[in-house]
Amino acid sequence: MKISARVENSHSHHHVTLATNDQPHTLDIPPKATGYGSSANGGELLFLALATCYGNDIYREAAARGIEVTAVEVEVSGDFGAPGEPARHITYRAKVTGRGSAAELEALARHTDSVAEIQNTLRAGAAVRLDAVQVATIE
Repeated sequence: MKISARVENSHSHHHVTLATNDQPHTLDIPPKATGYGSSANGGELLFLALATCYGNDIYREAAARGIEVTAVEVEVSGDFGAPGEPARHITYRAKVTGRGSAAELEALARHTDSVAEIQNTLRAGAAVRLDAVQVATIE
């Protein structure tokens, strides 16, 4: 599965395009009040990625186990320090509602934590590199 994200930003314009396997869709995130940049910061979006991954994976793993899940709530929190410092103390909580015993739902939730791809990517410390930079000057 190939995933990409693209941000285009200029004064009072902020456009986000996401794609999985070359199937694009947009996410509505307005620009900052100053007109430049995104009103959502990278830390918020990182934590949203963790919450979204876990929530989606609960449904996937429940289906594989034959468990009907009717609702999922996920809250992620953590701390960022000075510019350039990585996040610390990232934790998340989940509430899973479904048809099954409490033990089955808890086992599902704990199993999902072990297979959630975004969580495992951060836990593994994946390498990230800047591949290219283009610049344009204004005269």
